[in-house]
Amino acid sequence: MADYKIQFCENNFSFGTDKIIEMLENEIDNDIEIEIVSCLGFCDDCSTSPFALINGEIVQADTPEELFEEIKSYIL
Repeated sequence: MADYKIQFCENNFSFGTDKIIEMLENEIDNDIEIEIVSCLGFCDDCSTSPFALINGEIVQADTPEELFEEIKSYIL
């Protein structure tokens, strides 16, 4: 089982979160599981900014690049 489960909502890809998945796969060596879900049920957050769930905890930022850095800080 992975140390970190990172979930992304397909509906949030319009904020560029789809690019973060590739960045995580290329740059993070930690044991992570990445899951893309059609809806995570955080529609208010999903409609306003890039976000992801890490082990069930929401992580948000203003840009995809900032979200990537937030995720790195969380798991490294």
